[in-house]
Amino acid sequence: MTINKLQLATQLGLQLLLLLGIVAAIAYLAICLYLFVQQPRYIFFPSRVIEKTPEFFNLPYEDVYLPVLTKSGTVEHIHGWWIESNQPDARVLLYLHGNGINIGANISHTNRFYQLGFSVLLIDYRGYGRSEGLFPNEKRVYQDAVTAWNYLVHQRQIPPNQIFLYGHSLGGAIAIDLAVKLPEVAGLIVESSFTSIRELIAYRNLFQIFPVDSILTQRFESIKKLPQLKTPVLIIHGTADSTVPSFMSQKLYAAAPEPKTLILVPGAEHNDVAVVAETEYLQWVKSFVQQVDARRLSNIIQ
Repeated sequence: MTINKLQLATQLGLQLLLLLGIVAAIAYLAICLYLFVQQPRYIFFPSRVIEKTPEFFNLPYEDVYLPVLTKSGTVEHIHGWWIESNQPDARVLLYLHGNGINIGANISHTNRFYQLGFSVLLIDYRGYGRSEGLFPNEKRVYQDAVTAWNYLVHQRQIPPNQIFLYGHSLGGAIAIDLAVKLPEVAGLIVESSFTSIRELIAYRNLFQIFPVDSILTQRFESIKKLPQLKTPVLIIHGTADSTVPSFMSQKLYAAAPEPKTLILVPGAEHNDVAVVAETEYLQWVKSFVQQVDARRLSNIIQ
């Protein structure tokens, strides 16, 4: 009798363990599926509320709405601000912001480029600000950047060799992707950006118990794209960046072909590089533009 009770208890215990194992496996697979489907929400943090416009700095601007054809055949519009310089033959900057908020949070920095003489097109990806569309993902933001480029070249009739690309953080990855596709672009400025989402996840020790390589769809693999770059690049990063470590910009710099420039700003965080550097920041951008002009002139003479 005692043996039978012991066997029964052992059997029940094993069945319970098996049941718990099955429940744990189902929960694990469910979380993997959730991360696979919902991972854009861990990368993009859009806001529909625009708190500041170019009027804050008394900048002349025009609201633009650019059509994007979706896979289903419908048309969605991305919203942007066209801020035209009052200088003749001004160079143009396509400004691609990071993963947070919207273009309203980028007006202060946009003003710096305007003061340098640039006309600026600042866009919101679909899902941000006044732009239409669903929640953003990697494929959509790439498409939105191409749409903005086509607007400048085809509607504004701006020569490609007069257009610079600027991207901050996630916007840097978008700018790199666009620059690799468009070797005719004048120059590329990448600020506080990363090598890839995969390496950023590893650096932060996130999701270690999950098969990240298998379920990751939002990759933003700048480090793999940069060797194909055909345009001059300026890479800037703060050494105190707690969001994206500055060694990632050093890796991006190492992967990029010449001509290239890397500037590390001592004590600067993720979003305050230009504030910490002050007038030096403006000088770095100005010098970069001058180098691009000199290189283009040299190619024409040859």
